[in-house]
Amino acid sequence: MSDLPESAQRVAEAARLAGLEIRVLEMSQGTRSAEDAARACDCAVDQIVKTLVFVGLDSGKPYLLLVSGAHRVDETGIAEILGEGLRRPDAKTVRALTGFAIGGVAPFGHPEPIATVIDAHLLDYDVVWAAAGTPHCVFSVAPDALKAATGARIAAF
Repeated sequence: MSDLPESAQRVAEAARLAGLEIRVLEMSQGTRSAEDAARACDCAVDQIVKTLVFVGLDSGKPYLLLVSGAHRVDETGIAEILGEGLRRPDAKTVRALTGFAIGGVAPFGHPEPIATVIDAHLLDYDVVWAAAGTPHCVFSVAPDALKAATGARIAAF
């Protein structure tokens, strides 16, 4: 693990602390987009976890959405579930909230816990793949274990 970038090591440690046994893989090709990640991981785009950060319009509270790579976020529908409108923060804010750059945001390992919602479609699979702190690092995990480790609520995207 010591050969991994520091941010990927942070993800591995956060997983361990959450009771998850994961193996972070550093891919030779980029995994920034869901399509790129699916090619690199040799899986369906649906099995890629897009980790998206939003901020509440009223509260300023951060929200983490774990979305299937095949889905787009219905911001109006998610706003109804969360009880407030949402906005996409800029890259600097995403890094401040998560500790990761866009394209490598992991579902856990953030400086502070973030309220999380997981796409119900991800739970249809035995294994899903998520970013591990960099645009080149990923890990696989059972989606139920990911849901439990992040304390995520389930929603349809």
